[in-house]
Amino acid sequence: MKKVIIKVRQDETCRDISLPRYMSDSASGLDLKAAVKEEAVLGPGKRMLVPTGLFIEVPPGYEAEIRPRSGLAIKHGLSIVNAPGTIDADYRGEVGIILINLGDEPFIIRRGERIAQMIIKEVVRAELLEEDRLSETGRNSGGFGHTGIN
Repeated sequence: MKKVIIKVRQDETCRDISLPRYMSDSASGLDLKAAVKEEAVLGPGKRMLVPTGLFIEVPPGYEAEIRPRSGLAIKHGLSIVNAPGTIDADYRGEVGIILINLGDEPFIIRRGERIAQMIIKEVVRAELLEEDRLSETGRNSGGFGHTGIN
């Protein structure tokens, strides 16, 4: 398994919250925790920027992807508006999670609660080559359910 060093700085007011970590030997995501000062209520259909108190330094050639936690999604309808969120290698601000409540009940966000996961991915940069025509395929422009559901 390939490893990469991610430098991290934690806000001084968040020393009571443990740093992100993998929750199992084969987990691909580091769990991120809410650094809210006090409990926050996220109503149904509402969104909120939740602080983590973390600042990271992703090395060039990598990105951090922020994804929802499946347990919160299925149990409470909690997701991330821009999933997956992207943290570029040159960003040095606080990691914030844009949560949305797609469920029917208000969700209480508590300090130190695991609210999202962060995956470190290699980045491939594309070079665009403008052409007058593109190659034909069996699918061509078919999309948006063109193959049906069965």
